[in-house]
Amino acid sequence: MDSVTQFLPIILMFAVLYFLMVRPQMKKAKEHKTLLGALGKGDEVVTQGGLAGRITKVGDDFVSIAIADNVEIQMQKGAITLVLPKGTLKNL
Repeated sequence: MDSVTQFLPIILMFAVLYFLMVRPQMKKAKEHKTLLGALGKGDEVVTQGGLAGRITKVGDDFVSIAIADNVEIQMQKGAITLVLPKGTLKNL
């Protein structure tokens, strides 16, 4: 009984750490993976670097994004952080 009470604070600390840090990170990663899986041609997106553009091609690991007239860049899918509502880029 004594040995269990000695380890109880450590066990509680790991439980709190799991619910406050690990679990929310896993949920956020799952949401990002779902977002990347749903990307399609014509989606308006924002990258980690702050570039906003429209997707022109979607590959397995890379996407092509038109950021201006006649300017198209290749990026890794993981660099996309946000999908904007349709028509947002026209308002900028």
